[in-house]
Amino acid sequence: MNTIESASKYLREEAQAVLELIPQLNESFDKVCNLILSCKGHIVVTGVGKSGHVAAKIAATLASTGTPAVYINALDALHGDLGMICSGDIMLLISNSGNTDELLRIVAALEGRNIPIIAMTGNSESLLGKHCNYHIQVKVEREACPLNLAPTSSTTAAMAMGDTLACVLMEMRKFKANDFAMFHPGGSLGRKLLIRVKDVMYKDNFPIISPDMKLSDALLFISNGKLGLGIVMEEGKYDILGIITDGDIRRAVEGAQQNFLNLTVAEAMTKNPKTIGPEAKLTEIQRMFHKHKIHSLLVVDDNRRLIGIVDYFAIMN
Repeated sequence: MNTIESASKYLREEAQAVLELIPQLNESFDKVCNLILSCKGHIVVTGVGKSGHVAAKIAATLASTGTPAVYINALDALHGDLGMICSGDIMLLISNSGNTDELLRIVAALEGRNIPIIAMTGNSESLLGKHCNYHIQVKVEREACPLNLAPTSSTTAAMAMGDTLACVLMEMRKFKANDFAMFHPGGSLGRKLLIRVKDVMYKDNFPIISPDMKLSDALLFISNGKLGLGIVMEEGKYDILGIITDGDIRRAVEGAQQNFLNLTVAEAMTKNPKTIGPEAKLTEIQRMFHKHKIHSLLVVDDNRRLIGIVDYFAIMN
């Protein structure tokens, strides 16, 4: 058996199932998006079996992208947890067949409570499809499973439609990176989006170096420092004339050869070094590092006076 060939076949089948969702999008999807956008409560999502796992993931994605949502176990819902559903909430039911008994019982239990019901199924003519207020179709021709039995393409399609719903709602809400960070304060993601330059910059013992210093002395100065650079400024003045790194010195040596000992910092430094403000975020630092292929930035105030230095290693901690 060629496992790579077989795996490729199943991946193509699942990918095709997702692509075939596009022509299934219709006016009902648009109505669902606007309904959820105007929701004053929560989107309560449920399903049974593999669809239940999909429902939990969809609820989590919605909640983390600006749409208040919770997952409820369908069996628990039938034994009291329906009491957590309040006026203003919306129910989202996930079922490939559209005839899942537990979900049909939930629909019956919610009758008369004025709770809008959205069904995401593979069959609009199913009982769920007919008895819901809004229907999102996620029909697949067959499962990727070689027996056409295990939920594979159908769960992938439902998951993709849930992600699509969340992404469209993000656009409708004009959901930004700052909003995303509010719901993801832990780990490196929240750190990059919330922490600012002033929180990670070096604030003292700046490696100030004179423009008249000989390169041989400057090399020792930079080697003894911890940042791998020198900031070129005249004594008693605040103007930043340039920045010099070991790379600048190396290039100067290659160009001057025997005349190296006579070169000064001013002749080898990089003029107009890249700077950044103290209120910029780590994402902006990373963008500048990548764009300009540098590893350090000078932090300046509104008068372009040096107040700090931030380098690649500082933002990686």
